[in-house]
Amino acid sequence: MKYDISKTSAPAMPNLGKGTECIKLLLSQASNDMHEPLVPMFFPIFGAHISGAEFQYPDNSWKEMTGMMGNLVAKSGDNKGQLTTLAKAICRDFIKHDKEETDKLREWQKKKQTEPDNKKKTPRPDVAFWFPPVDTTKPAFLQNAMALEDQGGRTQYFNLPEVEMAENLCGGHKNVSLMLRNIYDRAQAGALRATSDGVTGNPILRACITISSNPISTRKFYKNELYNGTFGRMVFSYKPRGNRNGKIPRQGKYPDEFYEQLDEYIARLDLCKGRYIIRPLNKLTDRLAEDMASLADLADDDLLFEMSHRALVSAWKAGCIMWVLNNQTWTKPMSDMVEWLVYHDIWSKMQLFADMLGNDDEHMSEVQRRGPKNMLDSLPDTFNEVQLEVLRESTGKPKDGTKRQLYVWMNRGFVEYSAQTGLYSKTASYLGVTSLSPVASREGSENPNV
Repeated sequence: MKYDISKTSAPAMPNLGKGTECIKLLLSQASNDMHEPLVPMFFPIFGAHISGAEFQYPDNSWKEMTGMMGNLVAKSGDNKGQLTTLAKAICRDFIKHDKEETDKLREWQKKKQTEPDNKKKTPRPDVAFWFPPVDTTKPAFLQNAMALEDQGGRTQYFNLPEVEMAENLCGGHKNVSLMLRNIYDRAQAGALRATSDGVTGNPILRACITISSNPISTRKFYKNELYNGTFGRMVFSYKPRGNRNGKIPRQGKYPDEFYEQLDEYIARLDLCKGRYIIRPLNKLTDRLAEDMASLADLADDDLLFEMSHRALVSAWKAGCIMWVLNNQTWTKPMSDMVEWLVYHDIWSKMQLFADMLGNDDEHMSEVQRRGPKNMLDSLPDTFNEVQLEVLRESTGKPKDGTKRQLYVWMNRGFVEYSAQTGLYSKTASYLGVTSLSPVASREGSENPNV
């Protein structure tokens, strides 16, 4: 693999080839500096356009495209607002639908005001919003979820320009964690809801969410959510501060031709119904799962392995969406994009939260790191057990895990052991890959001392 997520520079996005034309179209309206940060944010918006379709994950479970969430993180004034402009472009059909629903409500409110108090009031019309406003409250969100379930299980999409806006949607900060996890898991609301109109229900929480925030507010918002599953469910896309070049980035002008092409792609999402198995994508996901295990073994990092589980699911969902956008056809550039999305998500999380993750005593992690450290790369090509012990202690890891780590490295074919010299040597297959890049597992030499 070609991605080294131990560096402070972001993994380079692959070339947009056949099968990724829709992404290329959207990026034509974004400034160059926002291309890589924006791409992961497109998929929750697209996911909200697919209703009535399920896709089989490699574990044989069936998943909808609802529940996708992404958080774009960049410093103030670093062009995060382009996400909102592009979201509105993608959701033009949502906006048109919601305007019609709003008109129905206004007509009902006018009629209700003119009706005598001693007569039965006209019931509230059955309305449901696909792109609710950012100040939507939790009761309104749940009421809308009930209405959307009556419409066949559609997904509502929220674009929150500030991360704190999630508190209003979830009913306060203490409820954010549970609500976001329930949205990701497509769970039910968990309680019957009652309104002034006597409406009750326990709807499935179908929603997709994108959030924009700066690094300080992001760290503050998620500081209590790093170990309860909320953090892993959210895809992060981090944009470091760029160079001071004194040039104002140029956005697109959104010509009619752009909307005509975009509408064709949106129509493919809307028409996607039924159950699908995308075998090339599932094969890729299985391989990436092995890569993530190898990556965690090279760093001896359980937390990294845990984070990778949901990063894989999120990238897999993005792959399903690309497959639909590409007329249900799979291509190699789409595989490259899915792979990049996994590494970009993990890299972004480590850039933003590595020091905070390292402060939890129950989750061992390198102190104040900016990314997982490949300890084998830090050793010479031939080394002994004591050298690895010293390296582990320097990174805050216990000395007594050395023998297990050597065993794992041999089992995965990273190193070989010589009983004659008592030394370990990096294998030819390992030396042929780049830093933090997993290699295929193969049988290593046996060490009777491990």
